[in-house]
Amino acid sequence: MKNFIFLVVLALFANNAFAQFRYPATKTVDAKDTYWGVTYSDPYRWLEDMKDPEVNAWFKAQAELTNTTMNSITGRDGLIAEWRTLDKLQPPQIYFPIKEGGRIFYQKRMPGEKVSKVYFRENMAAPEQLLFDPLTFQEGKTLSVQQIAPSYDGKKLLIGYAENGAEVQTIQVLNVDTKQFLPDVIPATAGIVGWTFDNEAFLYMWIKSADNTDPTARLNPKTKLHALGADTQADLDFFSNAAYPELKIEEKVYPYVTLRKDAKAYVFAGEGTVQNEQKWHFAPISQFYSGKIQWKTLCTPDDKLVNSFDIVGDNVFAITHKGAAKRKLISTDLKNPDWAKAKVIAPEKAMVLENFARCKDFLLLRYSDGINNYFYKYNLVTEKTMEVKLPFSGSAFAFCIDTKTNEFLVAITSWNQPFTEFIYHAETDQFTPSPFNAAPVYPDAYKDLVVEEVDVKGHDGVLVPLSIIYKKGIKKDGSNVCLMESYGAYGYGMLPYFSAELNSLATKGAVIAIPHVRGGGEKGEDWYKAGYKTTKPNTWNDFISCAEYLIKNGYTQASKLGGTGTSAGGILITRAITERPDLFAAAICNVGCANALRLEFSSNGPVNIPEFGTVTDSVECKALYEMDGMQHVKKGVKYPAIMGVGGWTDPRVVVWQPGKFVAAAQQASSSGKPVLMKVNYDNGHFTEDREVTFANFADQYAFVLWQCGHPDFQLKKNAVEQKP
Repeated sequence: MKNFIFLVVLALFANNAFAQFRYPATKTVDAKDTYWGVTYSDPYRWLEDMKDPEVNAWFKAQAELTNTTMNSITGRDGLIAEWRTLDKLQPPQIYFPIKEGGRIFYQKRMPGEKVSKVYFRENMAAPEQLLFDPLTFQEGKTLSVQQIAPSYDGKKLLIGYAENGAEVQTIQVLNVDTKQFLPDVIPATAGIVGWTFDNEAFLYMWIKSADNTDPTARLNPKTKLHALGADTQADLDFFSNAAYPELKIEEKVYPYVTLRKDAKAYVFAGEGTVQNEQKWHFAPISQFYSGKIQWKTLCTPDDKLVNSFDIVGDNVFAITHKGAAKRKLISTDLKNPDWAKAKVIAPEKAMVLENFARCKDFLLLRYSDGINNYFYKYNLVTEKTMEVKLPFSGSAFAFCIDTKTNEFLVAITSWNQPFTEFIYHAETDQFTPSPFNAAPVYPDAYKDLVVEEVDVKGHDGVLVPLSIIYKKGIKKDGSNVCLMESYGAYGYGMLPYFSAELNSLATKGAVIAIPHVRGGGEKGEDWYKAGYKTTKPNTWNDFISCAEYLIKNGYTQASKLGGTGTSAGGILITRAITERPDLFAAAICNVGCANALRLEFSSNGPVNIPEFGTVTDSVECKALYEMDGMQHVKKGVKYPAIMGVGGWTDPRVVVWQPGKFVAAAQQASSSGKPVLMKVNYDNGHFTEDREVTFANFADQYAFVLWQCGHPDFQLKKNAVEQKP
């Protein structure tokens, strides 16, 4: 092992600029695909066969190299220790409170605990009772709770748990009164759908396989109905293409069902992909057990209904971007739904309507100016709308746990303000402290962070918002390490949020920069579609423009600038550094899409076709090639230091996506800078486990800070001194 470490260090710090890191051997194969007259080479196709022992050995060797390297960097362990200390300072955190049958159910994580446990109270004044501890439930296994769903009478609780962040749930049923599990166990599901009104059965999402390496595992999923005590093998295929072939549900679609306790006269069914525009069906609840429901169309994608959707009695409320790029709230009658003649509840504003929540007498509408949120309340009785003044600016989130009241739970955060929770009393327009979560606690250094919001001229003249966070008093002389992070997909905005991990870097003098690139939803539908499929290059070009701005204005310099992109943000970061490798010193592709031409051939790929496209369409195929980081790696280019990160159990972005990009960059880069592949065998796309999360991001951030020259993150002296 000493020989190995010495060789790693020697290769890294050789004076020759073209010195290469000693990477595990990586073979190439003569794999090619020809689409629409163009042939694309794929020499690392063999890495897609994750059942091949040779592939497993390659990933393990890469993981060993990365772990050994990162264990030799000063400051890395200090980050973990600091985050643990910060975590222990915080009050208990309560997630997802749900009220049914008068009881309140929730997940809670105590300071320093790895994962949350499940609790309930008979009412808010009653003492809490522990129902489920995932760390002691199965000896030797690290489980985390993915979902909970109480029955409508509050007497039973569905618990969906997974292992190692796999997002494949085992569902069990707990008797709340006895705290004993019923014999019903359903393994390997895509999640809980919900209870029936009689509390004697529940719906769940069936998938063919839990194997995240199987490209067919999530094709033709089904919502199944399980009656308590029945044989799970006999569970009814309640809603799927097989059950309703006349609906022509595509194989990539997740067919789901929902029952609404404020609309008990109906059963609703939807067809889910990543496409924002919704497709819903409905029928009278009397047909629920008929064996063959006569579904009626509630909406189609042509109605352009997105995000929030709610039903009260026969009234349906929805947000649409049809004829309103920044969206409006409309309503129609379930007895004769007609979205073309729908009543306008809230017309389009200059701000983007993101979603809404409902209580007994009010709708609470959330708008965004691209950075901060604003609330308006609509009175269902008087039909009047008025603005709600929030306690402070930032991202605000609201939901109602009991629609028989006029109270909302509201959480607000910003880049330098931690999540703070309130109860908003809609009738009196007052905010009071939340009974669930107390205000967080952070050291003074975290209160001394400055936020700038600027607009950057993009490559085509379009102004791109850029959020910049840094420690008060830093000099804008180009001497600062800077970490840029963005996403740019699905219409999701980079909303302000307080990240203890990122802000800990800012307290150490690093600049944190968040470009609001096209493909996100900060400026509405047009902004989203300006970074979508054929317009996707705007996403990474906006990122590049923001990098140039930061350098030009003295926040940093190219030798001190790092970038990171997660998941779909892998497209952004891999194309940014293949397009402009000279702008960056380091880059992280975190569980990222880096091989877009092959994305649809992974288990979660087909459902993402509406967002990125398919090779079976000539125009979309060309767009996928443009998005493909691996395809744009060129031999002999001086690429920045690169870390690819993959979760071994990741069902969303399979580990070979970043793995193939790393393989290509290791063989091609002439910069002599390290190109590493970090493999998280105890993680998926993410995990609730705080210890795993801390270790994961400590490696990522320490890598960037090391390669960008931060003095606190350098090679340990004892590592340098090791001899062969």
